[in-house]
Amino acid sequence: MGRWRSPPTPTQKTQTSEYGRPNPKPENAVTIGVSARVLFNMETEQQIYERQGLEEYIKYQVEHETQPFTPGPAFSFVKALEAVNAQLRELYPESEELFDVVLMTNNHAYVGLRLINTINHHQLFIERFCMTGGNSPIGYLKAYHTNLYLSADPVKVREALEEGIAAATMFTPEKMAEVSESQLRVAFDGDAVLFSDESERIYKAHGLDKFFEHEKAHENKLLDHGPLKGFLEALGKLQKKFYGKGQRMECPIRTYLVTARSAASSGTRALKTLRSWGLEIDEALFMAGAPKGPMLEKIRPHIFFDDQMFHVEGAAEMGTVACHVPYGVAQGVTKREMNGRETSSAPK
Repeated sequence: MGRWRSPPTPTQKTQTSEYGRPNPKPENAVTIGVSARVLFNMETEQQIYERQGLEEYIKYQVEHETQPFTPGPAFSFVKALEAVNAQLRELYPESEELFDVVLMTNNHAYVGLRLINTINHHQLFIERFCMTGGNSPIGYLKAYHTNLYLSADPVKVREALEEGIAAATMFTPEKMAEVSESQLRVAFDGDAVLFSDESERIYKAHGLDKFFEHEKAHENKLLDHGPLKGFLEALGKLQKKFYGKGQRMECPIRTYLVTARSAASSGTRALKTLRSWGLEIDEALFMAGAPKGPMLEKIRPHIFFDDQMFHVEGAAEMGTVACHVPYGVAQGVTKREMNGRETSSAPK
């Protein structure tokens, strides 16, 4: 079973950036690591790298360093994080309990100027960069106390999961749905995402009837945690800061459980597990095996996490920015112990 790291305990001491905004220490913030290729659209550059090699790629980047990249699939998510931060700063001016975005890339520093120019062009507040010059950035995730890592590279996502860090591979829908600019919306699958894949293993091995029997027999036994439980917990801690100011109904963070489970036959165990963890989900949608895409189209989340590519692709077809969590039995590989072992391409 994976040893997923719990979010750090926040403190109240604040450093100030050159822009006069609170600049939290990594250990006190909810840290989101994003790769350059999910924050920005770098498809042209990626093709140059694949067809012409690293030197031509670097040359192209330097020649175009004053030309900003266009937004990628993670862009709206990051903007929503910043909108939440703005409200948190108003309520708690000295607090370091904020989202902190770190740009994680194995690009060379030569490319850094174009990335900085792009961030300034789009008025993003990203102070922390990690550019590793061709090496994998995964080893730095723990140093940044990363709560979530998003990348276009499934190999690096698997490496991060093996380090016990919540991670997902982000995909770009052909046409991205419009999302809220004032409320961060995050949607999660249940099994093998928030929870372990224990129940999914029963279903895969013995079928739906045995799955229902298993869930009924174990409805009072809590599910073990999955790779993104810690990220939901981090979101919940920030939500409670708004609740503490009497802003439950106006909270700019909203979470959703969108699961293939049925409410009556297998939903009880999921809800009891979340309650035992002290975690609140704002909306729980039990789909009973129905496609998730149409419901996600109504929710319009900034990001959706699922362990099955079928649901990721279905969500993307409806314009949702969906992320694949390559964990558990649905991946068709034997799950290894996530025991903190270190693992070490194209620029990301």
